[in-house]
Amino acid sequence: MKCLSINSIGRLVGNRSWTCSNCRTQLLFAPTKPTQYSLARRFTTGSSHYSKRPPRPRKRVTVLTAAATAATGAGVLAFTDDIKYGYDAAERAGRVAAALAICINDYRTSLNQRDTIENLEEQDVILKACHKRCAKRTLKVLEKNGGIFIKLGQHLSAMTYLLPREWTDTFIPLQDKCPVSSFESIENMFRSDTGEELKDYFSEFSEQPIGAASLAQVHLATVKEDGRKVAVKVQHPGLAQWTPLDLALTRFTFSTLKRFFPEYDLEWLSSEMEVSLPQELDFQLEAANAIRTQRYFAQIPELPLVIPEVLWAKKRILVMANESGHRLDDLEYLDSNHIDRDEVSATLARIFNEMIFGKNAPLHCDPHGGNLAIRKSTRRRPGGANFEIVIYDHGLYRDIPESLQRSYAKMWLAVIDGDMPAMKQYAHEVAGITDEQFPLFASAITGRDYTVVSSSIMKSRSDEEKKTMGDALQEGLLSDLVTMLGQVPRVILLILKTNDLTRSLDENLHTRQGPMRSFMILARYCARTVFREQVEEIKRRPGSLLWPGNAIRLIAAWMGYLRVELKLEAFELWLSVKRAVGMNTMHYGSAVSL
Repeated sequence: MKCLSINSIGRLVGNRSWTCSNCRTQLLFAPTKPTQYSLARRFTTGSSHYSKRPPRPRKRVTVLTAAATAATGAGVLAFTDDIKYGYDAAERAGRVAAALAICINDYRTSLNQRDTIENLEEQDVILKACHKRCAKRTLKVLEKNGGIFIKLGQHLSAMTYLLPREWTDTFIPLQDKCPVSSFESIENMFRSDTGEELKDYFSEFSEQPIGAASLAQVHLATVKEDGRKVAVKVQHPGLAQWTPLDLALTRFTFSTLKRFFPEYDLEWLSSEMEVSLPQELDFQLEAANAIRTQRYFAQIPELPLVIPEVLWAKKRILVMANESGHRLDDLEYLDSNHIDRDEVSATLARIFNEMIFGKNAPLHCDPHGGNLAIRKSTRRRPGGANFEIVIYDHGLYRDIPESLQRSYAKMWLAVIDGDMPAMKQYAHEVAGITDEQFPLFASAITGRDYTVVSSSIMKSRSDEEKKTMGDALQEGLLSDLVTMLGQVPRVILLILKTNDLTRSLDENLHTRQGPMRSFMILARYCARTVFREQVEEIKRRPGSLLWPGNAIRLIAAWMGYLRVELKLEAFELWLSVKRAVGMNTMHYGSAVSL
């Protein structure tokens, strides 16, 4: 394995362009000002009139000296700029390399020390202390380097199913510690990317952003032409400069960790970043994703979902309608506006299950708390909801292949029905999971202990269950989980991430029904997906749907789907009645037999 050498860093630095191609073209072919042109004509040789004049050596020397000084100054400034960039790049890489070396040595020393101690509690104390020290060192590097390192830290902080709590808890501050680019740099970037000034398009533009994330920040503005209030998302101007180097450093970090600790192979994380980050940095692609999602959900008006309308987009600038709201976990806001938490949870489940199982549906792969908002609706939707959910940040999307969609639906139906043989079969189809890996995979996709998965996943997670899962990771399952996640398809990792984030949001709502209703909604979408597959298979058979053989198959498929629908409808109605009369619905452990 090759390490990141000084030469490779030099190549990254050397390939950097000092400005964009449009700017270079404008500079090269900019019209010369008349005053400059006439000044040049005064010192042009070849004029007979000039040859008759007596020489003026002092003025000529002065001009030549000034020209030489200007050229030298420009060269020094350019050279100084390259030196500064090279110094910053070396410092940036040095921080990562130093922290990596210290953490690797700390872990090796701590693990060797732990092996000499027989007391299990002391072993646990040593390892947790090492986790904490290394997490704090890493946090300092992530904050100092900024850019995509903040994004990486935010992602790691949500991976509670994979990383020790000492790491994930230490990285939580990164959720709120995002860089803010100066207004001057935003003005310069807008001018560079559009050829216009902010005042040419906006009558008002707030200098302070209303929100900042790891890759961009959002400003409120007013369109000059029609007075429309908009939100302008702008990429941090310095981000593109460091992205190639930062991705190389991330790849180098995880490959080095794999070399020293082969059982903890996290290279799939850097591989996924190399694929997803360029997409998230292209705001024109984000605009296309937002428009596609808006059009898709316009066909389902009963879902109270709002996607901000896109006005226009450049690669680093996105102008969209200003759609504001409150955080989904703002329980005080929900209660004061008589918004039913259980209905919010159910709506979230319907939206994201539609994205996962809907035909040709787009899947939003970054639904964390900062990308979702809720507001009281001024009108009743067809579904009866008195609220609307707003989804922001449409940079990271995936399309799920139909064959994977269908196997995934069958796997979840087996999970809800408690059918272990079918669960193993479809887990293998979905992600190539072996029988030995299945218990771990089942826990990863459900977020539940395997003993719960094998009996019933309808009960809410208890503190004891959370502790059991955490202890299991500490006791050796972590390396198995890391290995397994490195083998599954990338789209499955993104679905797992979506499931984990929506599950966390659902728990933060503190609903009265626990996870039961969400699983019922999931089962309905899975059953619909399987029914759609059966109908398409019947259509491919010889003859029309009215032929006796095809008609019988169609009726059988429809009856099977209707059976599931009626059972789920009856169960949801039962839950609603119990909730209406104030009875607790969170601890019914029997799954619905589908």
